[in-house]
Amino acid sequence: MMPHVMEALDADFTVHRLWEAEDRDALLAKVGPAVRAIGTNGHLGASAALMDALPNLEIIGCYGVGVDSIDLPHAAKRNVIVTNTPDVLNDDVANMAIALLLATSRRICVGDRYVRDGRWLEANMPLTRSIRGKTLGILGLGRIGKDIATKAAVFGMEISYHGRSRQSDVPYRYYDDLVAMARDCDYLVAICPGGEATRNIVDRAVVDALGPEGVLINVARGSVVDEPALVAALQEGRLGGAGLDVFAEEPKVPEALLTMDQVVLQPHAASATAETRHAMGDLVVKNLRAHFAGQPVLTPVQ
Repeated sequence: MMPHVMEALDADFTVHRLWEAEDRDALLAKVGPAVRAIGTNGHLGASAALMDALPNLEIIGCYGVGVDSIDLPHAAKRNVIVTNTPDVLNDDVANMAIALLLATSRRICVGDRYVRDGRWLEANMPLTRSIRGKTLGILGLGRIGKDIATKAAVFGMEISYHGRSRQSDVPYRYYDDLVAMARDCDYLVAICPGGEATRNIVDRAVVDALGPEGVLINVARGSVVDEPALVAALQEGRLGGAGLDVFAEEPKVPEALLTMDQVVLQPHAASATAETRHAMGDLVVKNLRAHFAGQPVLTPVQ
């Protein structure tokens, strides 16, 4: 976590830095009974085995909104509170989705290289595509999904969405079939939770429905996309492009993607602004402080 977060934790708690231990099992065996809280992030999470090494565990504070790497059923069985950091990252994650949408449609990275390589001196760059009047399908219309929809509407896009159920309080078209929505969309943004329920939900059928002019934007989790199917579709021209902030085996990225001009890649950085990460860290600390002060936590997952 950020230095200011560690300083705050050190000021209020006895902190054991598990990631620095040469023998993690030995450290857990030594301090496990005294540990009442875990501080983690959405990538590392907390396994059942880790929880069970801490018999007096009361709370897990997750630095991030995604908790698919935390064994939530086991936490519930142990009566362990789990918190995350929603809302404070909505704006920047939604901004990244829009940035990737614009970068792919207007070929921003291609244009940058075009100028740097001196090709503009030889000829004008080929025309790109406008997003006005295009249809954006959102997979997962939660807090961030709604923010993406609001921002995309400013650019004149038509919005539709797919999720577990229709939401009566939004003006967007609902699809109960993801393939059908992808078929009707120019762009598909994935912003659903990760985990087994959504693993590979964007599969070959969805990618093929998007088609050779369609673009996939993923700011959710790498696990929600069938990555080999995505790579094959891009290689074969069955999908027009992709803007990817997340991958199946981070930080490893399929080598084939690295040379594709129709793909824009980011290092899982949607929430990675100084302002947002600072606010996320503050919320982790506030949740822990509230719990140990005998108060309700601010952002419980369960």
